[in-house]
Amino acid sequence: MAREPHLAIAACVFALAACASPVSRSDVPAVITAPTPASREELARVVSVALHGARVTLADDALTKESLLIIERARLQGDGRVVEKPEQFELVKRGSQCVLVHRRAGERYTLAHATCTPRN
Repeated sequence: MAREPHLAIAACVFALAACASPVSRSDVPAVITAPTPASREELARVVSVALHGARVTLADDALTKESLLIIERARLQGDGRVVEKPEQFELVKRGSQCVLVHRRAGERYTLAHATCTPRN
């Protein structure tokens, strides 16, 4: 009987950890198929919004081969360039939707103009 409270606490801890994860079990890593100008523009806009309006330039083939997008940010200071910790975004397929997950913030953005398929 004394072990049961410990099991309940352990179960709660694992449940909370699962909730805190930005990618859920029903998410499948994905890549963009047949990118269009509209889907490229949407992706750049979403990444910019996630980074609080930072200007971003993405390659035309971003997220077409890998499900992970890494954005390195740099800012100039008086004596030179300072590189900030890279931001990571993961493209996942959730049902029929393509969703971009900002890993650090845990924010999720549904991409209306992109088509994606599970990554091999």
